[in-house]
This record gives sequence, structure tokens and C-alpha cells, in this order.
Amino acid sequence: MSSIFSKIINGDIPCYKIAEDDSFLAFLDIHPLVKGHTLVIPKKEIDYIFDIDDHTLSEMMVFSKMVAAKLKAAIPCKRIGISVIGLEVPHAHIHLVPINEIQDMNFSKAKMELSDGEMIAIQERIVK
Repeated sequence: MSSIFSKIINGDIPCYKIAEDDSFLAFLDIHPLVKGHTLVIPKKEIDYIFDIDDHTLSEMMVFSKMVAAKLKAAIPCKRIGISVIGLEVPHAHIHLVPINEIQDMNFSKAKMELSDGEMIAIQERIVK
């Protein structure tokens, strides 16, 4: 079954794209914990991150590292936190979250609601 992420990959649903190559896509989370919260997904539809073959998983981490560097350069923060939860959408994904405190990675807290203009401004700052 096609997930919302597959629809984003296929261009059926728009996203605030941060980076892309032949195998992976990174885009802003539309319900972020903090500004700059980004998702990294494989373009191949795989539900569970640990079902990804070793080679592709290592490439996904290298791609995530490149995206994290972009985030760190654009969003004032101490670190880029990384989390894999895997319950929200049945498509493997990595959360990259700019953090200053451990509480910034609390997925049970209320998510931010940002306007389209705010999301575009964040996207442009990161992609620059």
C-alpha cells in the first residue's frame, strides 16, 4: 500500500524539499517539533528501517549526514538530533531535529503549526 511519503516522492503531494538524489529525499516535517525538523526517506517503499539492506541503510545515513550539515549551518542550534520511531507512517524515515536541549526531541509534546510562508523561508535558508 502506498504511503503519504510515496505520494510525496511521486509528486502527487507537494513538500518543502531540502535535498534529493536518486535514492533518497529530505523534506521539512509539516508538523515539526522545532523549526528545521526534517525527514529523510528512501525513495524505495520500505516500511521498517531495519528491513533496508545494509548498503542502502549506510547510504541513507551518509545522505542524512549531508542534510544534517545543511541544517546545522542554517538553523541556530547546538546539535542535530536524530530519531527513528517508525510508527507514524508505514515508510522508513529518519527525523533530523535541530536541538539545543534534550526536550527538543520530545515527540509527545505539541507540534508547531507554521504558515506556508514560514516553511518556505526555512526551506530557502537550509537549501541556500
